[in-house]
Amino acid sequence: MHVDLTGRTALVTGSTQGIGAAIATALARSGATVAVNGRTSDGVTAAVKRLRAEVPDAEVVPVAADVATEEGARLAVELLPEVDVLVNNLGVFESRPALEITDAEWRRYFEVNVLAAVRLTRAYLPGMTGRDWGRVQYIASDSAVVTPVEMIHYGMSKTALLAVSRGFAKEAAGTGVTVNSVITGPTRTGGVEDFVYELVDRDLEWEEAQRVFMREHRPQSLLQRLIEPEEIAHMVVYLSSPQASATTGGAVRVDGGYVDAILP
Repeated sequence: MHVDLTGRTALVTGSTQGIGAAIATALARSGATVAVNGRTSDGVTAAVKRLRAEVPDAEVVPVAADVATEEGARLAVELLPEVDVLVNNLGVFESRPALEITDAEWRRYFEVNVLAAVRLTRAYLPGMTGRDWGRVQYIASDSAVVTPVEMIHYGMSKTALLAVSRGFAKEAAGTGVTVNSVITGPTRTGGVEDFVYELVDRDLEWEEAQRVFMREHRPQSLLQRLIEPEEIAHMVVYLSSPQASATTGGAVRVDGGYVDAILP
C-alpha cells in the first residue's frame, strides 16, 4: 500500500528518539511535513539532522517545547498553528513498587502521559473539524489493558488515553477527522533496554537479556521478541492516511499478540 501524505503537516510529540523518532521518519517518507518535538533546542536540532540524513528531501519543522506544560503547549501551537496529523507520542515510564509511588509521581504521569495529549487535541481538533480532515492518534500501550505490577502509575496513564481517544472520537463524529489510539507492545528503545536491565542480569549480552526478559516478564507475547519502533510507525502512517478514513474511535493493536484477548 502506498501512503501519500504530501501537503499534510504532522506533529509528533516526543519525537527526538525512540518510537517518536521512528514515527516522524516514516511520516516524512510518506511526504508529510513533519514537526519534530522535544524539550530542548539542542535535542530537537540533533533529531532533525538525523531525520534529514535518512530522508534527504524531508520537510521538517523543529518544535522545541515542553508540551507537558501549559506554557510549552502554547509555544508549540504558536510555532505550528495548524496540523493535519497529531500524534500524541510523548510519555514517560519507570518501574516502581506499587506502594512506593508517591502523590507527586502519580500527578507527573498524568500530566505528561495524558494531559499533554488532551491540551494539544483541544488546541488542534477544532481546526481539523473546520477543514473536515484530520487525524489524531494517541500512542498507548499493552499496559493500558494488562496493568504491569511494576509500574501501575504508567498503566493507569495509558488506560486513561484509551478513554480520552474514544471521547474525542465522539467529539469529531460526522466529520472527516478520525481519532484512534495505538496499543503498542514491548518495543525496543533505549529506555526499554535500560528497563530490561533493571529486571534481568546486567552481565548478559543484549540478545540473551532480551530473551530472558521476554520469557520471564512478558511470556504472553506471541512474537517472543521486542517490537522494533519502525513496526509501530507503519501502523501510525496507515492511520494517518486517506485509506484509514473509516477507522475511528478504535484502539488498534501493534502489540505482537501480547494482550491475550480478541478485543482490547
